[in-house]
Amino acid sequence: QVQLVESGGGLVQAGGSLRLSCAASGRTFSSVAVGWFRQAPGREREFVAAIRWTWTGGSTYYADSVKGRFTISGDNAKTTVYLQMNSLKPEDTAVYYCAARRNDASTHAYEYDYWGQGTQVTVSS
Repeated sequence: QVQLVESGGGLVQAGGSLRLSCAASGRTFSSVAVGWFRQAPGREREFVAAIRWTWTGGSTYYADSVKGRFTISGDNAKTTVYLQMNSLKPEDTAVYYCAARRNDASTHAYEYDYWGQGTQVTVSS
């Protein structure tokens, strides 16, 4: 069982930065993939970024809408995953969720088994 806790959300002006954290309790992320998703009011949950550690290092994946602005990473202990968000735009406003699944990373929310409670990110114009 993996329990996930997100933190780091808040209110920021357009062009600003935030760093979200996703901490795992009960185990490490060493054998799972971790993804970040977001959901704005009235919209479906959408993929943001994912990371999968392998013996050669980590593989990362990004949605086109955040590529070049967001960076997903993890600590050496593989207990926390971060989402560094730069050059934020009002359209990035959403509740951000981290999720975990065994094996490979996926861009599909339904393929993730464990979810955090979410953290609100609001970007003002």
